Amino acid sequence: MKEKTLQKEEMFLSPYAFKSVNTVGRLRYEEPCPMRTDFQRDKDRIIHCKAFRRLKNKTQVFFSPEGDHYRTRLTHTLNVSQIARGIARALSLNEDLTEAIALGHDLGHTPFGHSGERILDKLSPNGFKHNLQSGRVVDFLENDGAGLNLTREVVDGIINHKINSNPKTLEGKAVSLADRIAYINHDIDDAIVGGFIKVEDLPKTTLELLGKTSRDRINVMLLSIFKESESKNKVEMEKHIADATTELRNFMFERVYNDKTFREEEARADKMITALYEYYKKSPKSLPEFYLKRLDNEDVNVVICDYISGMSDIYAVKTFTQIFIPKKWKN
Repeated sequence: MKEKTLQKEEMFLSPYAFKSVNTVGRLRYEEPCPMRTDFQRDKDRIIHCKAFRRLKNKTQVFFSPEGDHYRTRLTHTLNVSQIARGIARALSLNEDLTEAIALGHDLGHTPFGHSGERILDKLSPNGFKHNLQSGRVVDFLENDGAGLNLTREVVDGIINHKINSNPKTLEGKAVSLADRIAYINHDIDDAIVGGFIKVEDLPKTTLELLGKTSRDRINVMLLSIFKESESKNKVEMEKHIADATTELRNFMFERVYNDKTFREEEARADKMITALYEYYKKSPKSLPEFYLKRLDNEDVNVVICDYISGMSDIYAVKTFTQIFIPKKWKN
């Protein structure tokens, strides 16, 4: 099976695609799998790891949403994976590499979405970026500290998935664009369901150019990437579509992400995460055993960020409650 996959890659992938046989390998050598390519193995490792499962209870936009249909960090990840694979398929790139990067790109994300990221970035003297934390998760934290031992191409794509980064492969660039396409369009859907905006509020020029529904807009964006990038060493949208996408993103920051309601919720999350951070800074021996052991070789601020960023929304609230909220007295 593996040989068939490698043959197909050689026959059908673009000359600009990154082929599985060209991987520089892993941090630690492992015997090759007889059935799967290295990138297929990476994909399987990510989807079965604990950090991936915790994404189901991490905020995308709405904090700890009670409605069944709001996106979470897990559904966002799956959305990114599908969109990225669509880009890879259209441009004859390596779908396995693309999917592995997409599935792992947010493993290091904090509870309470980008609010949690901003809070930890402010608290830690080392700073905090979720994309770099995702790299720490797969290299050092998962699998009881052994890491997932992923190929360097997958880790590079994970660390460099932010839109202003520069991943080494076109597959990494596809994930970076897919991430932006996914969160802009699906956050619009959630904001409409949440009553923050109406479709009519979206900039008229973007509605006319991109479409009124997320499905239409995503199709237009993907077609634009194909038109601009087919048979070329790049993954980009046409300029007028990229500009309209940026206009939509700016609209979301103005009308949704910076809305008073979200700022108030972020202030509450700030108090909670700050209290947890300061508690563990003063009492590092209260950290769970896994993190306590890491203090022998790691800065305490890094270890605290590792622990808090790995929490789900639910676990963060539970931990805060256990530490700071008085318990009912029982006779």
